[in-house]
Amino acid sequence: MRYFIELSYNGTPYHGWQIQPNAISVQEVIEKALGTLLRTTMTIVGAGRTDTGVHAKQIMAHFDVAQELDEAQMRYKLNSILPPAIAIHKVYRVQDEAHARFDATSRAYEYHITLAKNPFLTESAYYMKRASLDISKMNEAAKLLLNYTNFKCFSKSKTDVKTYNCTITEAYWEQRGDHLVFTIAANRFLRNMVRAVVGTLLEVGQGKMAVEEIHEVIKSEDRGKAGCSVPAHGLYLIKVDYPQSIRYNING
Repeated sequence: MRYFIELSYNGTPYHGWQIQPNAISVQEVIEKALGTLLRTTMTIVGAGRTDTGVHAKQIMAHFDVAQELDEAQMRYKLNSILPPAIAIHKVYRVQDEAHARFDATSRAYEYHITLAKNPFLTESAYYMKRASLDISKMNEAAKLLLNYTNFKCFSKSKTDVKTYNCTITEAYWEQRGDHLVFTIAANRFLRNMVRAVVGTLLEVGQGKMAVEEIHEVIKSEDRGKAGCSVPAHGLYLIKVDYPQSIRYNING
């Protein structure tokens, strides 16, 4: 039987989602908690691989068990033994072939920037000192992303992917006082893509790059033409969507 877990986590204490040989990861912590409760070795598959320090407001993972679970009890027990930085929101049964990574139809991220020094945002937003940003131009440039599908220019070098194509459906900035939030949604993302996109848009906002240059950057397919990657701690995976059909139908 296959179950999905919906969870969130503060990525600060962890070296990303995926299990690492010499560092603690979110996946490892959850697998150990499940193994303790179910008294067996457990393996979970996540919707994606967040890097060291990246946070998740919502991410999904799946695991398989032989017996039917009390979903509410499993959620309660997991939250009881997991560390404060990880919270389980739902545990629910899905179709046996449902896959947390491959069945996801869209993913959305936020990137948080603070323009004022704030001790409570040290690990959750990128502090840009003395920054003067033109948000309207950054939004103009962000809209241009929706006209393209090949985003090799924003991909981490030497990454093993079959295609650099992604369909971006949303990309926009919002300013809330000294706090800036960039939201981007797509069917898939490349490694380091969001942080590279943000870094490039910030160059537009600072006047280091013209809005129209975004076209040239994307068409170049050259990572060196895009802006620097912004720090990981301002990035949040906020939503992963799936077709309703993956849910287990108790009535068959």
